Amino acid sequence: MKAIRTVSLLLALLICLPLLTGCHGAKRTDAFIVPESFDDSREYEISFWAKNDTNVTQTRIYEKAIEDFEALYPNIDISLKLYTDYGKIYNDVITNIPTGTTPNVCITYPDHIATYITGENTVVPLDGLFENEKYGLGGSGLLYDGVSYEQIIPKFLEECTIGGIHYAMPYMRSTEACYVNKTYVEKLGYTLPETLTWDFVFEVAEAAMEKDENGNFRLNGQKVMIPFIYKSTDNMMIQMLKQKNAGYSTERGDILLFNDTTKELLSEIAVHAGTGAFSTFKISSYPANFLNAGQCIFAIDSTAGATWMGTDAPLSDISEDKLVDFETEVMMIPQFDTGAPQMISQGPSICVFNKQDPQEVLASWLFAQYLLTNDVQIAYSQTEGYVPVTSKAQESAVYKDYLSREGEDNELYYDIKLKAARLLLDNTENTFVTPVFNGSASLRNAAGQLIENVTKSMRRREEVNDVYFTELYDDITALYRLDGQNNMSDTRMELGELPLMSKLLIGTIVLAWVLIGVYILAEKVKKHKK
Repeated sequence: MKAIRTVSLLLALLICLPLLTGCHGAKRTDAFIVPESFDDSREYEISFWAKNDTNVTQTRIYEKAIEDFEALYPNIDISLKLYTDYGKIYNDVITNIPTGTTPNVCITYPDHIATYITGENTVVPLDGLFENEKYGLGGSGLLYDGVSYEQIIPKFLEECTIGGIHYAMPYMRSTEACYVNKTYVEKLGYTLPETLTWDFVFEVAEAAMEKDENGNFRLNGQKVMIPFIYKSTDNMMIQMLKQKNAGYSTERGDILLFNDTTKELLSEIAVHAGTGAFSTFKISSYPANFLNAGQCIFAIDSTAGATWMGTDAPLSDISEDKLVDFETEVMMIPQFDTGAPQMISQGPSICVFNKQDPQEVLASWLFAQYLLTNDVQIAYSQTEGYVPVTSKAQESAVYKDYLSREGEDNELYYDIKLKAARLLLDNTENTFVTPVFNGSASLRNAAGQLIENVTKSMRRREEVNDVYFTELYDDITALYRLDGQNNMSDTRMELGELPLMSKLLIGTIVLAWVLIGVYILAEKVKKHKK
């Protein structure tokens, strides 16, 4: 009986240890031990998941990067899997985590990585790899001209930390731009200010809603006019709150979105949604299509979408007979305080997934790091309005020459694309990112859904009042499961099964109770015999 009591106490202590060392449900992350040398006598199969839209040039850049890398490391074979959007990458990753079939290298977002790392050592913490003298950033053992830690733009690198640990490297960066039909603004009697304000945009948008006696809009002579269309309403809400210095979330994951300022902003948006002066991508379709057809004045989209914008856009999605000739201005998104502009920094990052074989992880890291070399960075940034994430690329003669040739043609040097890139280059210090934590992706979706719901409600002629907002907040909280702060339990459900440590903990608890039950039963039998 003494032995059973001892075992029970030990098991109880084992149960308590994870509780004492855990925080907010976070998983233990082991530092990756970098091998002393890379074993180039072995063959490695490395899977690489990335995204591109309909831009085949991006696919060719990935393929060339792989070809050039494999020429340097012939024992590393990279297999490329392309997706049409980052949401599909995210879904596939979380589906594959329980079976250990994640990719080796992935282009993804820090918000998504925050969910990935709720598993056991799923994503490699990169700090040790960064600093490794031989294979780290700019290391002596690299077979290519790598980038140093100091050459990654600090603002962009900061976005890749979760809980003070680097789980990714930035790959490309963009922000949002307001693509303006300057011709229509001036036709309405307005002059574009140096920096747009929300009041100015909404005022011009309302002025554009006037119709003639035939029911056509006076401004364009067409039956269709949506003066202001926003592509990403989550970014819209997040940036408006940031500009107002209002709550969104804390670094630790406390949700502050549902506040009075949010209600005020939604009330203003509702007014213009009700008149038809404002709409969203999800409700109406791509802002670029309306802009290029002369049916929109202010189209807000990513700078990475610049090749779709304007009369001469190389990737325009509408037929030539629908195109309207107008002057396009690329401007910062509207501000509440033009003296202290705030704009979001966004864009894909690179993460490396953990595997049982450290050599395989090292091979993955060598390729991931190769994606930051000048050849890859500059080539990819030239496809759309992205900017390279390293000062090494930004300050190179090749990139400076590229920027200097704005407007030489409507393909590589398309003026709207280069203006969009310059917008971010000139305003990097005015950018911000939202806190990353498990559940931050859901919170981001919720922020956009608030605007989507209000806009739909106004189109249906529903009354938007205090009662409406109370119900809206409750509905969005439930829809995105935001009442549990960091939503750890929801993420485990998404992953399909509990991680190994959770299973061991539950097993330990069950065993402890069984032994305690045996002990109590034995004590009763002993007393009965007496």
